[in-house]
Parts: sequence; structure tokens; C-alpha cells
Amino acid sequence: MRLSFVPLFAVATLASQAMAEVTHYPARGDSPQDLVIYSTLDNRVASILITAFQATRPDVAVRYEDLLASDIAARVIAETDAGLASADFVFSSAMDLQLKLANDGYGQQVEVESATNWPAWTKWQDTAFALTFEPAVLAYHIPSFPDGPPRSRLELLDWLAKAPDSLTRRIGTYDIESSAVGYLFIARDAEHFPDIWSLLRAMSRAGLQTFSTSQGILDLVADGRLVLGYNILGSYAAEQARLMPDIGFVLLRDYTVVVSRIAMVPRAAARPDLGRAFLAFLMSVEGQTLLSEKLRLPSVSPEVVGEGSGVAMQRAWGDQLRPIPVSPGVLAYLDQAKRQLFLRRWQKALALE
Repeated sequence: MRLSFVPLFAVATLASQAMAEVTHYPARGDSPQDLVIYSTLDNRVASILITAFQATRPDVAVRYEDLLASDIAARVIAETDAGLASADFVFSSAMDLQLKLANDGYGQQVEVESATNWPAWTKWQDTAFALTFEPAVLAYHIPSFPDGPPRSRLELLDWLAKAPDSLTRRIGTYDIESSAVGYLFIARDAEHFPDIWSLLRAMSRAGLQTFSTSQGILDLVADGRLVLGYNILGSYAAEQARLMPDIGFVLLRDYTVVVSRIAMVPRAAARPDLGRAFLAFLMSVEGQTLLSEKLRLPSVSPEVVGEGSGVAMQRAWGDQLRPIPVSPGVLAYLDQAKRQLFLRRWQKALALE
């Protein structure tokens, strides 16, 4: 039974439940069991995974809560600390927040047989697991680039210096103060590309616009209101490019940061057995193939090698790809003093202060 008593100190954090988009997937078998999932994945996309899982477990009903990454972390912490049952499975695009949960003891160890041969960088202490392989890409409005877009950051700097105002005033990227993945991309940029602040200043002079989500940028690239979207999550860009013929995207050849969606089973799960079962399904060949082929979220499994998989991408681009390891190293991006210093540099580069 899931407890309903909520101590007063947890009320404010748990109020985020009211903001969650909740979808129920009823069981199709007898004696239903309830699996609760918190995830940043849009329900429209997640439904494919849930339906496939329920085909193998018709006795399992699913309560799916679509939440922001920060709300997932806050909910798991507040519920656990209050002695309440939390989700049975969490899946988030914010690597740093997920690793902090795992590092702070809010996850539990899970043995997944199919993951024994996965690369070491994809998992940490059998608690946090990378399930996708998603590059940051440069999205562009194809009609605005008859000779092709810039293909490196130096080429982008050169383009910004020479392009007419009619093009340069239509550039977008994430607002790293509101987008966790946007912050992670820029933080990694600063490690790989010493001139990132020069690039951001050049973008700012060209009228850079910032957005909280990939979709907000891609919607404008689709009709030419923006001509470039920098550091866009590749999985979203690939999906929108399939649907909208004027969107193109490239992996910048100097380097390409790769992030992963991280899964874990919370320590306070009411049904950790169901959380483990869902994790095992997503890490199976069937689950990884669904992610890669149906959801266009490149897979991590070395056994899934088709077009669009992480394996295929690594074969094609090799060392150009720079995946962020699943390790406590990403917690450096959450250090408040370092974060505030980084955000001040961001604001200065964008002439926001």
C-alpha cells in the first residue's frame, strides 16, 4: 500500500505532483500490479515502450508521470526523506541530477544480465544506467544554406562574422538557466572548446535567442524564423527532420558531445521488483531496438547495431563523439559556487548583465 500521509516540510515539493502529466495504462491480465514511473520522456513517445512492456507483462498496470527533470529529483528526494513510497522507476535526460540521486543513496543496486557486456562508461555501481546515446547537433533551416551549414565551431564563428544580418539575427540555443541539458552541453563545450565564450559572444552580437526546450527552437527552424539551432538534442532534431523537410542537422566535426538518458530504481520504490523488470526490458535487445528504431533515441547496447543505433554512430564518427560518462564526475556541474560562476560568464557573454 502506498502511504498518503505527507509531513508539512514536504508539502511544497510534493505539490509538483499537481503539475505532472499523468497517464494510466491499465493491466490486461488478472490480479493487476501497479508500476509507477517518473520520466522526462513525452507520454506520446513513452507509450510505445509501455505498451511493448505490457505485452510481456499483461498483469502490470502503469501510472506514468511526465515531469521536468528537476521535479523528478525533487519528488524522489522529498518522498524518500518523508518516509513515503516514491516511483518504482525513474528515467531522466538530466544526467547530473540522476547521478546525484544515485550518489546520495536515493537509488538501489540492480543486476541486469543483459548489461554485463555494456561499456563501463554506461553504468555506475549497478545503480544508474545510460539507456540512450544522444549527440548535441547543429540544426539548420535547409533553404537558408544552399551551400550547406557550418560544420565546425570555427566555421560557425567565420559564418557569424561574414553572414548578412538577415540570417544572423535568427539563431537559437537553450537557455541554460532553465534547461538542464542545455547547461550540461555548454559546460562540456567549455571543457572541449576554449573559445566557447567567444562563440557565444558572437552569437549574442548576432541576436541570439534562448529557449527552454528543443521543440521551441525546432518549431522556428522549421519555417525559417530561425536559421540555426546550436547544441540541440539530436534525438529531437532527427525526429523533427523526419517530419519537417526544411529542417536539417549536422554533428559538428571538431567534436560532438553525447548525453544519455539515465534510468534508476529508487530506494523508496513500493514495487522495486516491477521497476527492475521495466529496467531489464529497456536494456534488453527488444527494448533497445524500440528506443533506436521506433523512438529514434539511439541505443547503447552493443547488441543493437542497426542504422540510428549508438553503435552505428560510433562506427561512423569515431572519436568525434564525446559521450559523458555515467559517473559522479558530472556532479561537478551541480556545485553551486561553480554553477553561479558559470552562469555569470554565460550572462556576460550574452550581454545580460
